[in-house]
Amino acid sequence: MIGSFTTAHAENLLVTVQKVEYSSYAAPLELAGDIHARLNVDLSFRVSGQIVERIADVGAHVQPGDILARLDDAEQQTNLRAAQASRDAAQAMLVEAEAAYQRQRQLLDQGFTTRSRFDQAEQQWLTATNTRTSADSALENARDELSYTELRAPSAGIVTSRDIEVGQVVQAAQPVFTLAEDGGRDVVLDVQETLVNHGPPGTSVTLTLLSDPSIRARGRVREVSPVVDARTGTVRVKVEIVDPPPQMTLGTVVTAAVHLPQAQAVALPWSALTSDAGNPAVWSIAPETGVVSRVPVEVLAYERERLILRSGLEEGMTVVVKGGQMLHQGQVVEILDSDAEQEGQ
Repeated sequence: MIGSFTTAHAENLLVTVQKVEYSSYAAPLELAGDIHARLNVDLSFRVSGQIVERIADVGAHVQPGDILARLDDAEQQTNLRAAQASRDAAQAMLVEAEAAYQRQRQLLDQGFTTRSRFDQAEQQWLTATNTRTSADSALENARDELSYTELRAPSAGIVTSRDIEVGQVVQAAQPVFTLAEDGGRDVVLDVQETLVNHGPPGTSVTLTLLSDPSIRARGRVREVSPVVDARTGTVRVKVEIVDPPPQMTLGTVVTAAVHLPQAQAVALPWSALTSDAGNPAVWSIAPETGVVSRVPVEVLAYERERLILRSGLEEGMTVVVKGGQMLHQGQVVEILDSDAEQEGQ
């Protein structure tokens, strides 16, 4: 809050002074960013092959289980048929071995066979059982391999990138689509490192659509990157959008007004600032003697045509706001009341 101004005169010097008044201050901080999905998933096939069909494209909204693309499945179909045949053969061998085992068991109970023949039949039955189990696993794996030739959406969302075309050969685990999952939306901001401390996680933010300022939403700082971009000197900050309106879609640009905690501060014109051994200071005037002295101050923020001081001054002090360039430590100035000056004119 800027207090009342007083004009002070020395014989050849004219300065303007201001009384120090502390008031509540919250630094304005507005930044621009675009909207991203909270979760972005890179999708890829689990087997290698040639693309024979691409169904989804960038911008498509998909549901869980929707097919995005298909691979040529001739090899997987062949492997499935071979696995099915092996399983059928193993099942037939098991049925035969189990029948022989049961027959030898009955004969052994009746004393019409030897123990060695019974043990041999039992061993063949156990071997056939294990062979059938192995064939079941191979058949299940072949079915899975066939299912992997279809790339399905794991969740609802919007396709934001596509890196394949029909006829292209892709490798297993090679990213082919990026899916922005439905749900949470974030505004991504690149903030100067010096401003990061003003917006810690949990700080309230007001978001405004750049193309339509009437569209607003609440937000809060969700994540502050611990790494500074070496090229730009900025830190990435993610702001969670609380109940985003339909107009705030992926990729749209918004402005973020950060609501910073209020602090007691003094507002002075830029012209009040001087230097004390390279540090910010202002000139203070002793009312009784008119002697000026430098007072070191801590600057909270620099704004257009004014600066905000956090500390260094006491309430009611008189400081020079114009003409300080002509002063030196211990100089005596005469202070005249502005009201008296006006009456004498």
